[in-house]
Amino acid sequence: MHLLRHLRFSVWLWFVLCAAAARAQAPESIRYDHNEAAGKFYDINGFKMYTEVYGSGPALLMIHGNNGDMSAFSKNVPYFATHYQVILADSRSQGRSLDPDHPLTFEMMADDYAALLDAMHISSAYVIGWSDGGINALLLAMRHPEKVKRLVSTGANLWPTADAFRPGLWDDEKKEYGAGLHKDYATAKEKNDRKLFLLDWQEPHITLAQLHTIQAPSLIMCGDHDLISIAHTVLIYQNIPHANLWVVPNSGHGTLREHTDDFNRLVDDFFTKPYKDFQ
Repeated sequence: MHLLRHLRFSVWLWFVLCAAAARAQAPESIRYDHNEAAGKFYDINGFKMYTEVYGSGPALLMIHGNNGDMSAFSKNVPYFATHYQVILADSRSQGRSLDPDHPLTFEMMADDYAALLDAMHISSAYVIGWSDGGINALLLAMRHPEKVKRLVSTGANLWPTADAFRPGLWDDEKKEYGAGLHKDYATAKEKNDRKLFLLDWQEPHITLAQLHTIQAPSLIMCGDHDLISIAHTVLIYQNIPHANLWVVPNSGHGTLREHTDDFNRLVDDFFTKPYKDFQ
């Protein structure tokens, strides 16, 4: 597995193991992923998209990262579900939203989420996106601005080049990409994993001019030792008209899990306070 995917997968796996341990200690707790009582599939753009909904109030859409699933938000849902309608979904070709025979782009996924909100009869929502989900959140606000009230994007990048990442990471990625050219991807899972790898290797391609079209108030985040460079995160923040910046101290890529309480409270404040008061 190439390094970037390995690092992102390791972060996701650690979250899954922690969630499993918590469930073992408190069996009455809700899983917030693969919960049959809350699960539902929607026919979205040629595939069946798996969703779960918790709580009531204003709609809040949470979008996970590459090769993950909705369980990424298991530590955040209990807080937000007390006063939001929290919408979780497995992105195309990930989790339970299987889509083995189609190409994959970030634009497709952003359109999927807009179509999901339409299918759920939700005119607009607050949006939280982590990692690749942060990219999707930005694109959703660009391509379907009417769907996004406010957005939080943490650990996102605009383009797939070395300057977007912490020093040295992309050089290792390049080696892994070259090695993968000669591999035989025989099983459906191997082919799908390769598709997800190529997504991060080849995309996204978001311009600074496109960022200027985002009208939704935005909170742009990264950890102070994130996979994404601080300079790149600052560049995103500087090019969105109504944006705030939070570089989370003592945090890696998993800001919403490593500093859950602070994340939940500050994001909730960002969603509920007038924009001029939040700055």
